[in-house]
Amino acid sequence: MGVREMQTNTISSMKREMMRRRYSQRTIDSYLFCIEKFLSKFRKNPRKITKKEIKDYLDDLAERNKAGSTLNINLCSIRFLMEDVLHRNLYLKLKYSKRPKSLPVFMTKEETKRFFSVVENPKHKFMLELMYSAGLRVSELLNLKVRDFESNYGWVRKGKGNKDRMFIIADKLKKNIEDHITNQGLKYNDFLFIGRNGRMHPSSIRYIVKDAAKKAKIRKNVHPHTLRHSFGTHMAEDGCNIIEL
Repeated sequence: MGVREMQTNTISSMKREMMRRRYSQRTIDSYLFCIEKFLSKFRKNPRKITKKEIKDYLDDLAERNKAGSTLNINLCSIRFLMEDVLHRNLYLKLKYSKRPKSLPVFMTKEETKRFFSVVENPKHKFMLELMYSAGLRVSELLNLKVRDFESNYGWVRKGKGNKDRMFIIADKLKKNIEDHITNQGLKYNDFLFIGRNGRMHPSSIRYIVKDAAKKAKIRKNVHPHTLRHSFGTHMAEDGCNIIEL
């Protein structure tokens, strides 16, 4: 039996063992992807791959700046192959730390003013101003309904994790909201923002944000959540955001 056939049979045995243990399809796919890449580095019987070769392989991934989570999934898949499929006790006790989270991207107040100044579509500008001034997530914006609006207080809406939370709308935007509801002929149970074919998709918001950042020549990786981070940063700096100025 050739090496390639031997490796293919080993991968098939690993898949059967994971299915027998009722591993999730996501875990099975992740483990097999890692193992296929791992075995492709060695032209030998998987049973003859040494502990040193495994450590060298993982160290090489680390030196290529792979995230700690990627290194750990590779380690877990190799350990499963060696110990649970090939029944080799190599005592692979390595552990890789997850890559530290990077600080969130936010726009300065000057960048935020430029950002809004280039948005020509009134509806799009209104949506983005609402996201920014209330610190909304995209899902919260697109799930807003007319019935959620309380002109004296703000909005109450199911936020992340199906938890209700109240957020305050800038006075400047309250009339815009009321005018939008009237001009669009929206009913009590209607979504506040709809597209040509019904509810707007999150990708539409991402496109609008990316396009505005490009036109404003903001040299940062600006995405919808950047508006939320910017809102939080500006409020922490002096207690107000640019919509309130």
